[in-house]
Amino acid sequence: MSERKLIIKQFLSRFFRNYDLKNEEDIFALGFVNSLLAMQLVGFIEKEFGITVNDDDLDLDNFRTITRIDRLIARKIPA
Repeated sequence: MSERKLIIKQFLSRFFRNYDLKNEEDIFALGFVNSLLAMQLVGFIEKEFGITVNDDDLDLDNFRTITRIDRLIARKIPA
């Protein structure tokens, strides 16, 4: 697992106690995420990775899995 994915998983693990979240599991379908956690996740991503999540990035599909979150971050990090 990449370091970035591990950081994302560690953040989410604080909210998914006693559950080993896999990279491809849909965090919304699992029922772990409410609107408050979704906003905390966006704030965490922006602060941790030094990116800005714009309104057009706020598509649930960008945040469903650790892998999709990682892809969003990769697109936003300057080359």
